[in-house]
Amino acid sequence: MRYCFTCDIKNDPILIAEYEKYHEQIWPEIEKSITDAGITDMQIYRVANRMFMIMETEDNFSFEQKAASDAANSKVQEWEELMWKYQQSVPFANPGEKWVPMKKIFQL
Repeated sequence: MRYCFTCDIKNDPILIAEYEKYHEQIWPEIEKSITDAGITDMQIYRVANRMFMIMETEDNFSFEQKAASDAANSKVQEWEELMWKYQQSVPFANPGEKWVPMKKIFQL
């Protein structure tokens, strides 16, 4: 399955550079939590302060199981807290929502 999300990054060149630096080599525990959940590919793109994430998963992937696993993983919680220093919700996000799912509107 393929899922797409959007999130904003704070519009500060220093914070953007730091965020991108963290993503050049994510923590091994974060990579493990991603792959253990059944995510087979994840890519993040940025234009100005808007980000776009593409996530490919195995057929049995579950957002609920990923959320439960992340909540029980102190390293993932540390990473998420650190990333929130750089990220900000898009204007139309629900309260507390970081990455907002996008709706596919076209396919060739």
